[in-house]
Amino acid sequence: MTDQGRISLGHAGTGIGTAATAANSTYCNPILPGFHPDPSCIFVPERNNTFFCASSSFNAFPGIPIHASKDLQSWKLIGHVLDRPEQLPRLGETNRSTSGIWAPALRFHKDTFWVVTTLVDDDRPQSDFSRWDNLIFKAKDPFKPASWSDPVHFNFTGYDTEPFWDVDGKVYITGAHAWQVGPAIQQAEADLDAGKVGEWRTIWNGTGGLAPEGPHIYRRDGFYYLLAAEGGTGLNHMVTMARSKSISGPFEANPANPVLTNANTTSYCTLRYSHTSREHKSLQACHHQSRRSAMPTCSRTTLETGERTARQSQQNVNGLVLTCEATTLRWAAALSTRSGPEYVNYPMGRETVLTPVQWTSGKDWPVFSPISGEMSGWALPARASSGDDDGGDDIGGTGPYINQGDLITSFPPDSPLPPHFTHWRFPRGGAYTVSPAERLGTLRLRPSALNLTALNGNYAGGVGGGQTFVGRRQQDTLFSFSVDVSFAPPPSDREVEVEAGVTAFLAQNHHLDLGVVLLPANTTAGTTAFPGPAGAKEEGGQGKKGPDELVPHVRFRGMSSSTAVPEPVVARLPRAWWRNGGGSGSGSGSGNATLDLTLEIKAANTTHFTFSVGPAGARSAMQTIASAPNDAVSWGFTGTILGVYCTSNGGNGTTPAYISKWRYIPEGQFHD
Repeated sequence: MTDQGRISLGHAGTGIGTAATAANSTYCNPILPGFHPDPSCIFVPERNNTFFCASSSFNAFPGIPIHASKDLQSWKLIGHVLDRPEQLPRLGETNRSTSGIWAPALRFHKDTFWVVTTLVDDDRPQSDFSRWDNLIFKAKDPFKPASWSDPVHFNFTGYDTEPFWDVDGKVYITGAHAWQVGPAIQQAEADLDAGKVGEWRTIWNGTGGLAPEGPHIYRRDGFYYLLAAEGGTGLNHMVTMARSKSISGPFEANPANPVLTNANTTSYCTLRYSHTSREHKSLQACHHQSRRSAMPTCSRTTLETGERTARQSQQNVNGLVLTCEATTLRWAAALSTRSGPEYVNYPMGRETVLTPVQWTSGKDWPVFSPISGEMSGWALPARASSGDDDGGDDIGGTGPYINQGDLITSFPPDSPLPPHFTHWRFPRGGAYTVSPAERLGTLRLRPSALNLTALNGNYAGGVGGGQTFVGRRQQDTLFSFSVDVSFAPPPSDREVEVEAGVTAFLAQNHHLDLGVVLLPANTTAGTTAFPGPAGAKEEGGQGKKGPDELVPHVRFRGMSSSTAVPEPVVARLPRAWWRNGGGSGSGSGSGNATLDLTLEIKAANTTHFTFSVGPAGARSAMQTIASAPNDAVSWGFTGTILGVYCTSNGGNGTTPAYISKWRYIPEGQFHD
């Protein structure tokens, strides 16, 4: 796994592919946009001819999302492998944003779904055996909540582990040995139910590229084919293949390696496994025909031309899943970043893409089509037709389709959070209440002592550990995300720095935040004149005047360990926006301001986010507070999560925030 990702080819039941018809198809990548890296995808005829894809989740919880589709176009979230903290308590103690769940391998065998994966503590040396916690989960019905088992643990000094059932009944696990210790693809016989493995042996060392990883085994025409990734993190990643008459080797490399890479191209997709020499003449958007359509028709609207397109072509392809069926026409899933060769702006991180693969009978090796944003290939599986915008298929589960936006006007009583909402590690107990008695239809957030950076930008444990934060993945190049926030911090010293807001969150060391915060009236560091109604700067609150007066402010600030972020912006909120009360001096006991605001994050281009605030219900009064480059959240292994937070910033504040009118509006998808 790692940022290098992987490609996987599968058998029926262990990869993507069905018999194709004669007509060709045109579709757009990615098929799973946003933070959906390291895809492991299978086709399961026994489950009503359904495709399933699992993705890495790192520190996000619920973890290991599973999507399902009947047509490779409309993908629906049906559940998560990790949906109970007690399944894997150690996930709550990870350090670093690059830790957590790496590269799940999803398989189906004898009426059971299996996931083999690794929980990685990335702050520990690769030689430290405790760094790697390899896991086996199983389920009979992935559509059913809490259907996945507690994990069975097994020993392996490495990651990217995958099961393989041979024709003689033996079961093997193949994985990538810790490359800084000894780069190799290793394999052992295994008992999946017991978590027992035999002696690990090296079966291939790759072709000489850095960090051979992401192994997948396929059996065809008397050979065992091994698909792997090499080349390290970033633009030089490539996919290679080898084969052997014996599952234990020796493996002979494909003379045409690499079979897929986008190194040294201008492709917008940094195809971690794809080669293309295509010169893109325009930057295109694949506009959604409906909010629920997961694979819309490509609109050839030219948005930009010239120099910009050369650096924003598809780049960085990783991880691929292939099928080995009777037909010679197949599909492969890979991961990619839409960064272009400069590898600067890719806030959605590593996404899942689809490419046609041809493996003609009697031919030694499969041929992969170069990956790009707009693809042509043999016919996709036929879409069911019930007249619904989502394609009309009969997929179960309660989650949304992948390109469906959010228009959550209220949070009904006795309802859970939407299944696509995500936390960073486990949610704090008592921090989230749906439709509390004092404010029905809202989501109440109680502040955590830790803010989004937490202790050191990496760890969030300790006393009262965890952050009050919940969000959803950014899944569109252009979007608008907004919520209404009701917040009424009393003007007391206890509540200084209590804050509620919205964030574009990649990790604890990479996030951009816009919050409403209680601060002294004389706050000057980073203060700017508020661009809203006249007189805001001079207005005071009720009670004691002077430097110790506490009044609500709006504050933008960011954190990035890899690039510069804009200076903080702090501005007094206009009195006209307060519903009642005002600020007061310490201990004055005067009434507090009740704030009903709309906070918004918007991407109107491929490089920047804007952050705006205004009184709730008055869109015309929205004011832009800051604009920030999205390279601040283009880093590492994950993708941006758009969400809400509430924190005392290390203080003693306890004022809750109430969230309503949660909106995520897709506004355009750039592919080439």
